[in-house]
Amino acid sequence: MAATPSPCEHLRMLTLADDLGHLSYDVTGDGPPVVLVHAGVADHRMWDAVVPALAARHTVVRYDLRGFGASGPPGGAFRETDDLRGLLDHLGLGRVRLVGASWGGRVAVDFTLTHPDRVHSLALFAPPWPGYDWSAEMVAYDEAETAALAAGDLDTAVQVNLDMWLRGPAREWSDVAAGLADELRGPLRTSLVNQDLVGEHSEGPASGDIGAVSVPTLVGIGRLDVADFQDIARRYATGIPGATLVEFATAAHLIALDAPAELTAVLGPFLAR
Repeated sequence: MAATPSPCEHLRMLTLADDLGHLSYDVTGDGPPVVLVHAGVADHRMWDAVVPALAARHTVVRYDLRGFGASGPPGGAFRETDDLRGLLDHLGLGRVRLVGASWGGRVAVDFTLTHPDRVHSLALFAPPWPGYDWSAEMVAYDEAETAALAAGDLDTAVQVNLDMWLRGPAREWSDVAAGLADELRGPLRTSLVNQDLVGEHSEGPASGDIGAVSVPTLVGIGRLDVADFQDIARRYATGIPGATLVEFATAAHLIALDAPAELTAVLGPFLAR
């Protein structure tokens, strides 16, 4: 396995180069491997507050999806599931405990359906649902982001996303922990800058029936999240056999940022199964 940096070395990530560019990743801790897949408005640093506790008992792998964080934008057609498989192969990891947030949750679902022999357990926090009939609130958000980007106003596009995904529809900015918006602003800008290129080259989510997921599964949702995602979380919890649904009272969409202690308290026992 590659050399293991300390928890504070996220600025000096390891690199896996390939024909499409490169993936940046971080490995810390020792024990059964856990892979954390970040949200589509963030990068690997969204897990900073939960990694120390997890790394006390696990080898924790974080990476930036292609076009996010320190990972380069794609140089051609790619699948997120192929990227994850390549990283696991590079690290010599067989079966892993897989944890995904938002878009990272969907990547985790797709990987489990595509490579069921590589997944020991699955934890999903506010994952999207392909083909979901989005509410007027979500359509308005998408239109606002699209208009800002079309006008070349990246700052406004970032703020639109911060309002939707960090603050959420159910609270004021005064209710959000100080500093979180500043932490997320940089990763958000990177994701928006690379958004079109990633969308152009991504071959999209895998097809498959979530009823085929046969590993222990935890589904989490913030009670302050958009209503669409609360509904979607219940769909996953109902559709995946034996899945457990956990709700986080003080969190919006990004549970690892809003409620890291509560998330760790839930994840710890689940991953230890």
